[in-house]
Amino acid sequence: MGLGVLDTRTEHVPGTANIYERDDRNDHTDTVGVKHDWTTKEPTILVPQPSDDPNDPLNWPLWRRDLILAILSFVTVLCTTLTSILAANTVKIAEVVQITFVEAALLTGYHLCGVGVAGILIVPTARIWGKRHLFLLGHVLMIVSCAWAGGSGTNHKSLLWARIFQGVALAPFEGLVNACVGDLYFVHERGKRMAVSNVALFGAAFLTPVIVGKMTVTMGWEWSFYFVAIFLAASLPLMIFFVPETAYRRADYLNTDFKHKSAHSESTDSHQPLSDPVTEESKAFVPGTGNFNGTSRTEVSATPIPEKDSFIRSLRLFTGRKTDEKFWKLLLRPFPLFLHPGILWVGTVFGPLNPTNCDADHQFQACLIQGVVIGWTVFIGVILALVFEGPPLWFHEDQTGYLYTGAFIGSMIGLVLSGVLTDFMTKMMVKLNHGKYEPEFRILLVIFQLVFACMGLYGFGWTAGNITKYHWLLPDVFFAFLIIGMVMGAVAASLYIVDAHREIAIEAFTCLLIFKNMFSFVLTFFAYGWMAYGGVKHTMTVIGSIQVGICCLSIPMYIFGKWNRSFFARHDILEMLHLR
Repeated sequence: MGLGVLDTRTEHVPGTANIYERDDRNDHTDTVGVKHDWTTKEPTILVPQPSDDPNDPLNWPLWRRDLILAILSFVTVLCTTLTSILAANTVKIAEVVQITFVEAALLTGYHLCGVGVAGILIVPTARIWGKRHLFLLGHVLMIVSCAWAGGSGTNHKSLLWARIFQGVALAPFEGLVNACVGDLYFVHERGKRMAVSNVALFGAAFLTPVIVGKMTVTMGWEWSFYFVAIFLAASLPLMIFFVPETAYRRADYLNTDFKHKSAHSESTDSHQPLSDPVTEESKAFVPGTGNFNGTSRTEVSATPIPEKDSFIRSLRLFTGRKTDEKFWKLLLRPFPLFLHPGILWVGTVFGPLNPTNCDADHQFQACLIQGVVIGWTVFIGVILALVFEGPPLWFHEDQTGYLYTGAFIGSMIGLVLSGVLTDFMTKMMVKLNHGKYEPEFRILLVIFQLVFACMGLYGFGWTAGNITKYHWLLPDVFFAFLIIGMVMGAVAASLYIVDAHREIAIEAFTCLLIFKNMFSFVLTFFAYGWMAYGGVKHTMTVIGSIQVGICCLSIPMYIFGKWNRSFFARHDILEMLHLR
């Protein structure tokens, strides 16, 4: 047992990797010839191992990889603003377009539905052709649909369809940005970067209602869509010229965090092997050489190394097939993964934030960790205008928007805390575990989600349920606590997927995308009904208790996570169903 993680008799378990050389071993044959990062305090084994191809994203300079992630995160922030863009002016939209409050809420619900449905098609296209064309397609479609929404005027159907297409355009960013972190970075580099990508996806959008509320009062609600279209159009050249394809067909033996059937097995990921593993006859040891990442290159394959792509060549929409697998198999592949305990756990921590479906099957553990806590924030966003724009406070749209200042501050605090804590705790646990890394170490971050998210849910319910006494400040503070917990849970869940199941990361994130958005879509139907039936205090108390139970699922996931990884590596659901 390694620090509470039950060990297995299986020699290689996907996700488990030696990060540091163990001082208590005399035999270092398993790390002879591997590449290290020498820029860290102590030599760090690179997981996965980079190839010798200069076009391998892992061989790109760190500044270039960080630039790609920064551009993707910036565009993702702009795109995800569309999810919360109506949070501050739901009542105003209902009045102008002459629809009910439920219909106004469903403008967000159908938007989320569009994300979930489009996400199904992301898997096969991203697996076969890569991610770049999907990012560019989503970027252009988002510009068009935002201009469309702004020009819809009082036409409810036109606005509704514009919102649906905005959801379709958002799907590539919500489903693939986190997977790009796995493409671009080694295990020891992912912590802070995953925190940044998750804040871009789920945290930065909380600043939107602050701006939109004021904009609605001074310029009209249409301009909130127009400005998003303008900024997206201005950022399109960045996406075209500086975000190349990140998917790469890497030889299977270099993916040391994948499962391996044999030395000559085919890859189970889009990183299908391009050549056989390096043998004694086909490699030459070159001591003292290094590549441009500050990593050691102790061996050089005799296989010819491709030339580095020119800048113009790197702008191609398609760089060749990333897998030879059939489209229909890839299309169906995410659905059986809902039966995978690891994926289900992540979805639970990171699932949608709405209490209407509290009897959801416990199998959605992964989709619950991530999906559920996001759902609670969606729920609060739907009811916020109703709570504060009515008696006794009678807030205007701009004042309701200002309430999201606390949520935005919470997302930034969550970014800093999750980035610092996940790297610190993981490095500490790896050293205590004699240099061996287990993906379950990422789950420790859920402890902080339990504290902050549940404190936020219970506190918001008690204070917002009596705003005559507590006014607006305390509910806003507790809303910030909820967002801190949401970000930390999202980071924990995303890192666990990328580290433990990187070979099915796209399918796993698609499961989360489908579960989170479809669950949130259903919740928008019942949000006002829950409020009318139980009131704010009772509703949020029930939600908080559900969240406590969901976080507690992390205990067995931490203890038995390695057993789970070993079992499903030997009894692959996708292989049993002939989808691999």
